[in-house]
This record gives sequence, structure tokens and C-alpha cells, in this order.
Amino acid sequence: MKTRFFTLAAGMLLSAVPHSALAQPTPAAKAAFDAYIAGVESRLAQQHRSAGAFLVSRDPVTGPARLEKGETIIERLTPSSGAEVSGSLMHDWRGTGFVPGATAQGFEQLMQDFAAYPQRFSPQVLRARLIARSGDHMHPEMRIRQQHVITVVMDTAYDITYGRLDAQHGYSTSRSTRIAEIYAPGTNAERALNPDEEHGFLWRLNTYWTYEEKDGGLYLQVEAVSLTRSIPHGLGWAIGPYIESIPRDSLEFTLRSTANALRTQKGQER
Repeated sequence: MKTRFFTLAAGMLLSAVPHSALAQPTPAAKAAFDAYIAGVESRLAQQHRSAGAFLVSRDPVTGPARLEKGETIIERLTPSSGAEVSGSLMHDWRGTGFVPGATAQGFEQLMQDFAAYPQRFSPQVLRARLIARSGDHMHPEMRIRQQHVITVVMDTAYDITYGRLDAQHGYSTSRSTRIAEIYAPGTNAERALNPDEEHGFLWRLNTYWTYEEKDGGLYLQVEAVSLTRSIPHGLGWAIGPYIESIPRDSLEFTLRSTANALRTQKGQER
């Protein structure tokens, strides 16, 4: 009975969310996101030129000690003003962790094994496969699930590139190239919603990994920048928690799942 109640409630919430004019981001929202991304990527490019400042932290004094104790540090980078543009919201979160005994090479092997994503990143990743690859440049597809009262399933595709400063320092850039919301996933009625039918829960997603091998392990830093619709007037109670919390929760889940997979990988090598 409880499961049926929440299923019905989620369906009612989804039906309450208007598709209308903001099913897709406006030209102004796209331009704002592109400009923001240009700034992020310029900052990261500068950061990745030198081993001395390869990873950054707002807590340089106690941060490393917290990480070595197994703590995960999550930071919101989106400015409090200017995050909402033309009916859209930008979200920028950064997470940092440390995995004793892990290596840069092991991290790359793990993250490029897309067939294993449904096991390593369950329940968020339902399926994944590599479509094309040329050296350190690859194009995977994934079906992902996000849940926070409302459950949303999306088919996504990405353009991912890996780079190295040296054997101990690496980074990657992932840009979404397609995000399609799926109606009735796993049923005979399953289909990708048309652009004018979608709810705008996720329009764009760029993910940037930075990793540094030192102190007997691997420091991991992941930054995720996403673009979603803003919260429609009067529906904050319905989709506000979803839109506002999912970017942070998803980044923290990804970081923790990656760290756990690296620990498992290290244990299997012994």
C-alpha cells in the first residue's frame, strides 16, 4: 500500500509540472551556461598546468587531514546571485576525496570500463556502453535514474576526453551531448519524450575529474556543472527538493561510489 501511495504521488507531481514553453532551455539560458562553462574550463586548464596547484580546496589548512581520515568534502561553487537565468538554474558542485593505495592508472581503468557502470554506480546507472573511442577520446551512452520523491529516468550520451600532466596527475572532461527523458521506462509503453514534452529536470551536464597520486594514495576531485529548469511558481513544494538537491546528491554519490570501487579494485589486486 505504501509503495502504491508513493507511486501515485510521484505520478501526480509529474503531471503537475508544466511542459509548456520551458521544456527546453531558452537561447539566453544556453548562452549563459556556455559562458559559465568557458570560465570553468579556463580555470581548470590553468590549474592542470602545474603539479603544485593541481587540486584546489577552500580548506587548505585542515582539508588534507580531513580527506586522509576518509572524509568527503563537498562544496557549492555556484554563486548565490546569477544562478537563475531566463527560466533556468545553473548548479556547480565540487567534491574531493582520498583513497589510500589507489593509483591514477587504476582510476582511469575503472572509469573507462563503462560496461561495469551499472554495478559500480547502482542504482543511478541502469545501463551503459561505449559507442566509439579514439585513444583518450570516447563517446559512451548511459541510462540513468534520479530519485527524490519523483523518479526520473533519462537516456544520456557524453563526449569524454582524458589528459595527463604526468604519470601521477590526470584529468578528464565530460560534456553531455544528448539527454532524453524516458516515459514509462521498462514497460511496453516506454519511449523518449519529445523535446516539448520533457519536464526540464536536466538539460546539460558537464563533469570534470582531477586526480593526483601522492601520499600513498589517490586524491580525487570532481566538479559537476548542470543546467535545469527553474522551479515553476507555486510548485516549489512539488519539484523544488528534486531540482535543488539532486545535483549535490548525485555528485556526492558519484564520488563515494568511485572511491568504493577503487578500494575494491585495490583489494582484488592483492
